[in-house]
Amino acid sequence: MGINHFILALISFTCLLSFSTSTNAPPSLSDASSPTSSELYDMIEVMSESPSPFAFDGITLESIDNLLSILPSSVNPALQQICGNTDHPVECIIATMPFLDEKTPIEPLSVLKAGIEAMDNQTKDALAEVTKLSMDPTTPKNVVPILQTCIDVYNNILNSDQKSFEDISNRNLVQLSTELGANVENILGCDNAFKQAKLESPMKEMDAMLGKIISNTLTIGVDMVHF
Repeated sequence: MGINHFILALISFTCLLSFSTSTNAPPSLSDASSPTSSELYDMIEVMSESPSPFAFDGITLESIDNLLSILPSSVNPALQQICGNTDHPVECIIATMPFLDEKTPIEPLSVLKAGIEAMDNQTKDALAEVTKLSMDPTTPKNVVPILQTCIDVYNNILNSDQKSFEDISNRNLVQLSTELGANVENILGCDNAFKQAKLESPMKEMDAMLGKIISNTLTIGVDMVHF
């Protein structure tokens, strides 16, 4: 995927976000049905598979600053800076933008809140999917208990998200860090259950995106937020 294609994908995505913020329901992060969403996830896949996270069709971007510098100008520079200090900056921007309106000051705490909302949204999508699979009569009986483990994992993340919001309200940074850190462990539970059964998880892709959101919220919450 070349740089021009990359820029066009992000510009298209920004236009989509402008429309989505006028509605009450943010777009699902796991919905890859539209061409724009598909292009963005292709871009993320290329980033994850490339020998260098900043290499595109032989063109190497020397640093994260180079990567963020080619984002559309409508992406708030403050958001670029905050997300640029996470392990997954592009996913950070993609996840948080639908939950940040024009009146919201872009600072670590507001981006953290948006990240937790994105995590909650993605987790609910994953929970709906795994619940559907567990109730499907064609699902092998030996897989159903594993899917139940995944259901428990997602419910744990949702509970942790609510506690994180409470910790923010109470300005309890220590407990907030604990809850955000717990989700790093939680997200491994579903995939590990399938690995132990020597099966490939049907939730692998959704968990991968969710894991990156969780990682980013932990980085922002621990390293950037101060009460």
